[in-house]
Amino acid sequence: MAGRSGIAARFVALAVVWGASFLFIKVGLRGLSPTQVALARVAFGALALAAVLAARRRPLPREPALWGHLAVVSVLLCAAPFLLFSWAEQYVSSGLASIFNATTPLLTMVFAAAVLPAERLTAPRVTGLLLGFAGGLTLVGVWRGVDLSHELTVQLACLGATTCYGAAFVYLRRFVSPRGADPVVVAFGQTASATVLLALLAPAIATQPVHLDATVVLSVLALGVLGTGLAYVWNTAVVASWGAAHASSVTYLTPVVGVVLGVLVLHEPVHWNEPAGAVLVVLGILASHGKLVPRRRHPDPEPAGTR
Repeated sequence: MAGRSGIAARFVALAVVWGASFLFIKVGLRGLSPTQVALARVAFGALALAAVLAARRRPLPREPALWGHLAVVSVLLCAAPFLLFSWAEQYVSSGLASIFNATTPLLTMVFAAAVLPAERLTAPRVTGLLLGFAGGLTLVGVWRGVDLSHELTVQLACLGATTCYGAAFVYLRRFVSPRGADPVVVAFGQTASATVLLALLAPAIATQPVHLDATVVLSVLALGVLGTGLAYVWNTAVVASWGAAHASSVTYLTPVVGVVLGVLVLHEPVHWNEPAGAVLVVLGILASHGKLVPRRRHPDPEPAGTR
């Protein structure tokens, strides 16, 4: 296993790559349609993971039932959210899309409470959900009035993507994790299945003209190989070394990276309600994990014979 510095470097790389993914989508859309961006993303991610599997000499699973579950995961974790975020980023900034992505842990909690008996709602989780809900309303700008405007539709598409992520994580835990499959094999199975699905749909939904240049090609390569492929391998190493709770804190950093890159590279504007909503969402995540309540310090036991 890698040393502490190596694991820390992978954690930072995860935050940067996942935060930059929304920038890569935005640049990719300059020459590709949303469907083409999503297809290229899963295809390059599957190729990167196939290379990792070949290097490690890991066999693919032979259970038809497992492949069936991976097909479901490929829709919820790859095809649907990638399409939704790619479509939405035609109209919203990459920074705002990255902030919406931070709602994933809270939506995961909702599905987990409904499906997994061990994940029932507790007082800290309810508090976290309420804070997250307030953050979502702040992001949408509910005070402007709720209507079926195009802007609201785009924002709901971002939330639809994170809803898919939340359902996918619970589905993975319920139906895939108990089978003990190698995490990299699972990642390859879901990205490869999503590639096949989107490739079959491409003649109907990905026929727009393609305009490639170096920035578009490099962005889509980075989005697939790094953000959708190797990042999963890095995340597996971080979880194994630090544990799932500490590893999940990368969620707090990705919107920061996304917003900063959007401002510095694409000169995107930032409205006050976007960082304010992000703060409420992050506070909701912290509250749901019981990290906003200070732990009580137990007094040291009196030495024997002092009474």
